[in-house]
Amino acid sequence: MPLIETNGIQMYYEEKGSGDPVILIMGITANGATWEAHADDWSQEFRCIMPDNRGVGLSDKPVGDYSSEMMADDYAGLMDALGIEKARIVGVSMGSIIAQQLCLRHPGKVQSAVLMCPWARCDRYAKSVFEHMKVCKAHLDNKQFLEWIQLLIFTKPFWDNDEAYEGLVSGRDDFDANPTPQPLHGLKGQAAACVNHNVLEDLGKIEAPCLVIAGKDDIFTPLWMGQEVAAAIPNAESHFYDGAGHAFHWEVMDDFNPRVREWLQAH
Repeated sequence: MPLIETNGIQMYYEEKGSGDPVILIMGITANGATWEAHADDWSQEFRCIMPDNRGVGLSDKPVGDYSSEMMADDYAGLMDALGIEKARIVGVSMGSIIAQQLCLRHPGKVQSAVLMCPWARCDRYAKSVFEHMKVCKAHLDNKQFLEWIQLLIFTKPFWDNDEAYEGLVSGRDDFDANPTPQPLHGLKGQAAACVNHNVLEDLGKIEAPCLVIAGKDDIFTPLWMGQEVAAAIPNAESHFYDGAGHAFHWEVMDDFNPRVREWLQAH
């Protein structure tokens, strides 16, 4: 299995495609394979590298709080181990805060960055969501927990679409059948990284080209968060989808996949 040692952990990753490297960083609770439907498109032009974050999947899951800085250093070590001097970075949700820290802590390694549904700091609402996520993980079974996550990240029109709804239901079955489910301590570690991330005063130091992209109807990381990040990064581009939520990249995939591929090609 493709495991590498980085920053004191064993990190699992998969690859698809060839060409310039694009490192895809997933959000809280999800493993790298969740990128598959996007990597199917982007791998036509790029070498897509899809790791499991610390705390989930086949990567190590140490007990204790993680931080966005720590997780960015995981990725810097991954790049070193793979002999990648510089890469394009795409990060979604928690992945976007890791990408921000890569830009700040390892600027020479980042050619450009796509920050999907990002935040620079958590307010009381966001902190409460992450705290409640830990409670749900502790008390719900796998299907119930994923259904709660789905309620948080998908908008009503997606639920109302019969084909999309079938996908939500089958996704719960797949999640329940996962032979390596995320342990509670892994979620707690990731949640700590999410809650304690606070780089608003530092985002002006980012020099890499950035695209901030999100859904306007996101109730998990509301629109103001993405707008705040875009306003704080010099010359950042932004695109916010009407009628889409936190999982906008699934809800509007037909536009999202080529839009990001073309942006990455240009940057």
